[in-house]
Amino acid sequence: MSDYTPPLEDIFFALHHIAGLGDLAQIPHWSDTGLDQTEDLLTEAGRLASEVIAPTNQAGDRTGSVLDGNGNVVVPEGFRPAYQQFIAGGWIAVSAPPEYGGAGFPLTVDIAIQEMVASANMALSLCPMLSQSAIGAIGAHGRPEQQRRWLPPLISGTWTGTMLLTEPQAGSDVGALTARAEPQADGSYHLWGQKIFITWGEHDMAENIVHCVLARTPGAPDGTRGISLFIVPKYRVTKDGALGERNAIRCIGLERKVGIHASPTCVMELDGAVGELVGEEHQGMHHMFTMMNKARLLVGLEGLAIAERAYQQASAFAAERRQGRRPGTGSGMQAPINQHPDVRRMLLDMRARIEAMRGLLHLNAAAADRAAHHPDPVCRRQSQQRSELLTPVAKAWCSDQGVEVASLGIQVHGGMGFIEETGAAQHWRDSRIAPIYEGTNGIQAIDLVGRKISLGGGVVLAELLAEMGGLDRNLDRAADAVAEAARWLGDHPGDDALAGATPFLQMMGITIGGWIMARTWEAAHRLGPTEPHRSGFWTAKQTSSRFYLDQILPMAPALLPAATSGIAALE
Repeated sequence: MSDYTPPLEDIFFALHHIAGLGDLAQIPHWSDTGLDQTEDLLTEAGRLASEVIAPTNQAGDRTGSVLDGNGNVVVPEGFRPAYQQFIAGGWIAVSAPPEYGGAGFPLTVDIAIQEMVASANMALSLCPMLSQSAIGAIGAHGRPEQQRRWLPPLISGTWTGTMLLTEPQAGSDVGALTARAEPQADGSYHLWGQKIFITWGEHDMAENIVHCVLARTPGAPDGTRGISLFIVPKYRVTKDGALGERNAIRCIGLERKVGIHASPTCVMELDGAVGELVGEEHQGMHHMFTMMNKARLLVGLEGLAIAERAYQQASAFAAERRQGRRPGTGSGMQAPINQHPDVRRMLLDMRARIEAMRGLLHLNAAAADRAAHHPDPVCRRQSQQRSELLTPVAKAWCSDQGVEVASLGIQVHGGMGFIEETGAAQHWRDSRIAPIYEGTNGIQAIDLVGRKISLGGGVVLAELLAEMGGLDRNLDRAADAVAEAARWLGDHPGDDALAGATPFLQMMGITIGGWIMARTWEAAHRLGPTEPHRSGFWTAKQTSSRFYLDQILPMAPALLPAATSGIAALE
């Protein structure tokens, strides 16, 4: 099934009523950006996603990307023209800096566009997502000359970017990497080593590929303290920006994966490849986190995007598929399965989780926007801390929910969901990588309990929970449970806290989702009577928010014993 309808009304709701786009528009940095045209912008992005990109999804999954005998990767038919239309519209440049060709919109607007692109074709969307990460790292840590040379073609999309971190012996333990960079007399470096799991590390959609590579210089300290960041292009680039000879970096293999078949996951070999240092030597992990933090938010967004696509397909199937009878079903006829209570429950569960995920991701992005550009330094600091607290939850909880919703989508289809031709299984297969890459969800949970809940001496979390008070009885109970669990985890550092990290992160995600849905419930009741022409939309919001508050949110306090059971429960 290739049909995809951009959920524009739901996205507009999240932007205006959850993220506070109107408040962002008052920040001087965006005074001339044209935020008043955001809805028109998103409507056009949605058209591209549904009409151009979505039709490539299922066919691309069937054929996949292919490595030829010369180390070149050929992408599925239709991907190149779709990507060319994507970059012709300037969509990769929405939140990029204007001085290098970007439009300078807030990240909050950008993720709305990226949601639709990822829903349309997650495998294809990973290519510009990695480019944005490279743009962020070079923009934050590159020298002015590097920014002038590398950023414009990355922002235009004529070149793409990647991240080369993982090695066969160094997965989540990045400090164990052994790739080496030898300094040369002309100031460049020659790099040797092998990197694995490199998303879009080689392909034929762009003129050049800019690899951001972690490696060690001679005499570097062990562990992450000895890692430096380098730019290593597929084709070397002259000082005036022209493409030169092929660099000594190539793809030597493609991984066979459960999902995202059309996204080439490459084994990359560096055999004396010429590169240049980004920022200071031995600061590579710090510089790479500029890429990774935004990438983690965008991986959480993938969970939302796949969930939305799976829900749309399941909802359409349930309206057409007839089986069994219901009261009022005519003689000799069968009822659409969406009339059966359990199917309706599954569909409503999917929709409620999607709305909570979208709200959380937009809250996170809006906090990052305020941290970057609010004129008040106190607000910037508080927003930065809020963003840091939300990021591991947004990445892990939303990617987990994406898997859950995609699985429910298969269940709604019944036996047909287990048949590849319907496309329902592809959504689950594609979703399953998101809890793993960009830092496994277990690592996100460790980050949350080990670093984030203690931000500001615990004040950052306390202020977030305080904002939830008084909106809903079940929300109050959930927030109290999160506060109790956080106190216990703080009092029991080490393995006791680590043992409860994942249940605690799930508590946090469900509870923040409850806060989103309590605000949704309030907005629907307040605004619904004033907009009778949108009565169907507001009624749907009331239904989904009430379902979440009554049937999903109570799961949060139920996780308190698991979050506080300590290491003894695992021995």
